[in-house]
Order: sequence, then structure tokens, then C-alpha cells
Amino acid sequence: MTNARKLAFDALKSINKQKAFADIALDRLLQSYPDISKSDRSLVTELVYGITRRQRTLDALIAEFTGKPTAKQPPDLRLILHIGIYQIVFLDQIPNSAAVNTTVDLAKSVKLGGLSGLVNAVLRKICREQEQHTLFNNIHDLGTLHSFPDWLIELWIEQFGREETDQLCQWFNQSPHIDLRTNILKITTAELITLFEATEIKVQSLPLIPNALRLNTGSGNIPSLVGFTEGLWTVQDASAQLTGLILDPQPNETIIDACAAPGGKTTHIAELMGNQGLIYACDRTASRLQKLQQNCDRLGLSIVQIRVGDSREFADFQNQADRVLLDVPCSGLGTLHRHADARWRQNPEESKKLAILQTELLNQAATWVKNGGILVYSTCTIHPDENEAVIKQFLATHPHWKLVTPNIAPQLQSDSSHPWLKILPHKSNMDGFFIAKLQKF
Repeated sequence: MTNARKLAFDALKSINKQKAFADIALDRLLQSYPDISKSDRSLVTELVYGITRRQRTLDALIAEFTGKPTAKQPPDLRLILHIGIYQIVFLDQIPNSAAVNTTVDLAKSVKLGGLSGLVNAVLRKICREQEQHTLFNNIHDLGTLHSFPDWLIELWIEQFGREETDQLCQWFNQSPHIDLRTNILKITTAELITLFEATEIKVQSLPLIPNALRLNTGSGNIPSLVGFTEGLWTVQDASAQLTGLILDPQPNETIIDACAAPGGKTTHIAELMGNQGLIYACDRTASRLQKLQQNCDRLGLSIVQIRVGDSREFADFQNQADRVLLDVPCSGLGTLHRHADARWRQNPEESKKLAILQTELLNQAATWVKNGGILVYSTCTIHPDENEAVIKQFLATHPHWKLVTPNIAPQLQSDSSHPWLKILPHKSNMDGFFIAKLQKF
């Protein structure tokens, strides 16, 4: 048995028993094994994130092939079966025989040797069903098939229909891509591509988004890649890069980023301004603002002033800003592929609570904008309560504001009846996002 399965078991146990966040549990565990091989690190990561995403589907298969729901199974047995089934069903690079044998060995190593026969029998049955293409014949609903809670499936079917919901679920179950943003103050995108190619790192440009690059999988540890320490680029998803481009900040303007940490959008704004002008970066979490300052230092940006506090309570910004970016806290339902456990942590009531917060932030941030100025409202969710509903309510109660058509990437527009930009992941192959550009008159 390779070490990777036992490490994955330990991380999953922490997630399940201690309710730890998947990324934190995995990072903590991998830091304890600095000498782990690249291949084992990759396998552990895939197992932990993949099993966390797919747990509902895996539980349904366990119940079908053992005759007992997982609630009546020993918790450790459930995790062991998750590890075996996931390898058989979702990892093409691992032979079924190896998946079965290493999982049986894992059961013995965690003192479940008495159940190793059951593990072996269940996994071999699943192998046979998979080879005969009958494994999912008894699973018909999308929530169980793709491993999402029912309320999310119902929400998406209402918005997009069953066929698109099926496509959306499949997209969210992929491993996330990694997008980069060229620091145009230090290097051109063409020069950065050449630099990566010289170190045998493959990237591809994203034509709809200037200065965006996408890393190929298996590129290695991000901070160790060429140009990172020198501040030639930073990690930022393509959708998030659109917010800065749509804000369209100009040199020597005063910009306020109301929910700034950890700083991806703030630093993008500074780069677009040529590091000339003034940006107030606001956030209520001081530790996250420290990360923002570190990003500014690495990228060579000096026009950012940090303000710690709740943006709903900043009264001294009234009529001060040429432009405001309000990237509000949200449910993150456009980034479920990046946060493996988010689908299980969110619930319908959370979006309603967030919409109240988002509205309060928008009402306050609007007071900061000069006449003729711009406010960009954005989220990384595709929930209408946090997007269209918030903007419609704002416009209904603020007669001196209007929607402005975004000046970039009309091909990504999923709703031609309104000028806001709603990016759907399965159509654009980037994070789900909502961006509304508002102007005060």
C-alpha cells in the first residue's frame, strides 16, 4: 500500500470527525510530510478533494452494494470504502486491481482487518458493474448521481433546466484549473509565456481576457514557479480578472475596494492604473489584509492604502471615489469546484442572509461615489438572490443610478436582456461570476 491512501484517510477523518475545512485539513497534513513525492502528493490531493465532492454518490454506491445505509456503517469503514470506490470509478490512471488491493491493505492497517473481506467483496462487485457499464443504473436523480444537495439541484433546474444543470454539475466536479494574471508593470504577457516555456511550464492564453494565462495541470508548487517571487504574475481566476477590467480604473483616480482582502482584485486595479493614483483597500479582517499587503509588496505596488473595518461603517468616504469595487461576501456557488466541501456547508437560508448583507454594503458604498462615477458590484455566485435581486432592489430605491453595459467580453454574457454580466461555468469554462456596472448621475 502506498503512503498516499493512508494520508488521504487521515485527512478525510479530520474533515468528517472534526468538521475541518478540506483545504485546511489537507494543507496541515501535507506540511507534516515535506518529503512526500510529487506523485503521492498529487494522489492525496485528488483523493481528499474528489471524495469530499463525491461523497453523496459514494454513499449511494456503498448502500447499494452492502445493503446498509452509511449511517449504519462504522465511520472508518465508510471512509475506506470511499477511497476504494473513488479510485475505481473516478480515477482512470489506477488499475482496478491496485485500487482493490491497496484499499484492503488500508483496512488492515487501521485495525479493520476483520472487515477486509467485506471491503474486498464490495469493491470487486463494483469493478464488475463498472466493466459492464451498469454501475449507475439504479441512480436516476442528479443530486445523487453528481453528488450535490437537493436544494442546489432544484435551484439550478429552476434557473437553467435539467440538461444544463447536468452539464453544470459535471463541470463543478472537475479538478479546478489555475489562472494567472500578468503583472503588466513588470513584463508583457508574451514575454511571460516565453519565460514559462523556457522552464518547460506550459501555459495557454485566454483570448477574451487580456493578460490572462491558464496553467496546464501538474505544473507544481505555485510559489516555486519562475517569476512568482519577482512579482511578474499572480494567481487570479479569469472571471475575477474581469471585475478590474470592467471597473476600468484610470491613472491618478481615487478608487475604493470595499471588500478587498486577500487582494487579487486590488492589485489588478493598481496595475491597470499604472501604479498612479490612490486605492483604499478595505476589509474587516486584519489578518487577510496582511496578505493583501504582502501581495502589493511582491508585485511592486505602492498606491494602496489599507483600511481595517466594516465597510458599512465608513462614513468619511462620502463622495470621494471616482470608482468603487464592491466584491461582496457571497455563497461562492460559482466556485464549488475550488472548494470541495462548500456544497455541503451552504444552505438556502444562507443566501437570504447574505443578500441582506450585500444590500447593506451596496447602499453604503454607493454614497462614496462622485457624481458621474462608477460602482462595480460583483460576486462569485450564480444564485439570483445574491445577484439580480440585489441589483434590481438597489435600482428601484436609488433613482440617480443606472446600469452600464460592461465594456469587455460580450461573448460571455449569458443574459442578453440585461447589461449585467453573468458567467456560467459550464458555458465559459471559468468560475461562475456576476458583475454589474453601475453609474451615478
